[in-house]
Amino acid sequence: MSLKSVCCLAICTLCCLTSSIVTMAQEKPVAPPAKMKLVWSDEFDGKSLDYSRWGVEENAFGGGNQELQIYTDRAKNVRVENGHLVIEAHRDHAGISGTVREYSSGRVRTKHRGDWKYGRIEVRAKMPVGQGIWPAIWMLPTDEKYGGWAASGEIDIMEYRGQTPNEVLGTLHYGAGWPNNKYSGDTFKLKTGSFSDDFHTFAVDWTEGKIVWLVDGSPWQTQTRWHSENGQFPAPFDQRFHLLLNLSVGGHFVGSPNETTKFPQKFLIDYVRVYQ
Repeated sequence: MSLKSVCCLAICTLCCLTSSIVTMAQEKPVAPPAKMKLVWSDEFDGKSLDYSRWGVEENAFGGGNQELQIYTDRAKNVRVENGHLVIEAHRDHAGISGTVREYSSGRVRTKHRGDWKYGRIEVRAKMPVGQGIWPAIWMLPTDEKYGGWAASGEIDIMEYRGQTPNEVLGTLHYGAGWPNNKYSGDTFKLKTGSFSDDFHTFAVDWTEGKIVWLVDGSPWQTQTRWHSENGQFPAPFDQRFHLLLNLSVGGHFVGSPNETTKFPQKFLIDYVRVYQ
C-alpha cells in the first residue's frame, strides 16, 4: 500500500533533521554528467497524455494524512495542453464508486512504464499557490523488495506547500514498515520570488549510496546515510523506482484550503527527463 500521505506527516517536523544531511550551495548549474544519456522522457508536445508512459490513478483514498481530494482520470483533472501536462484541482464535489469529495484532482505515475535504478530524474514544473495546496514530484519502489512502506523506501524529489510558495522540500523515507519508519530531508528556499512565478527544474542525481537534490541545476542537498531493516546499505535505494506526479488538496501536511484559496488550481509540468 502506498502511504504517501502518511509519510509526509513526518516532514512537518523537518526541524529535527538527522546528521546525515549535507546541504550545498553552488552558483553554476550542473548538467547531467557527460557519460549519461537520455533514456526516458516526455515533453508533453502531443494533444493527449501518452499512456505508454503514464498511468492515471483513480481513487478516493485520501491517505493517513486525511487529504480532501478524489483523484480522477477526467480531462478537467489530468490533460495535456499547450505543451504541458496539466494536473488541475477543482472544488466540485466529485464522486467515484459512491464516495464523494469536496475536491477533485489528478495523480499520474510511470509504474511498469518507466522504472529506474539510478540516474538523474529531472522535472520542469510551475507550482500553484494557495493555502492547502500540495503538489509533489516523488518516487516509489516498483517491486517493494524490502517490504511495505517505508522499508522499501520513498524518494521525494519535490514537495511544496501552497501557502509558502518560496520553498520546497526534499525527503527520503526508509527504515522499517510504518509506523516504525524513518525519514531525513531539508528545505530549499528561493532568495527572491516564488515557485509559482515561473517554471523551475527539480531533480535528483541518484547513484549507489548517494542522492543529490537540485533546483534549476544547482545542488542544494546531499544524503549518503539511510537504512532498511531488511537489507544492507545502500538498501532500500538500490532497486528500481518509478515516478509520481500529483496535486493534493488539504491534509495535515498543508492544512485545509480557506477563503483565500482560489480554484481551480493548476500544477503545470513542462517535461520529464531521465538520464542514466
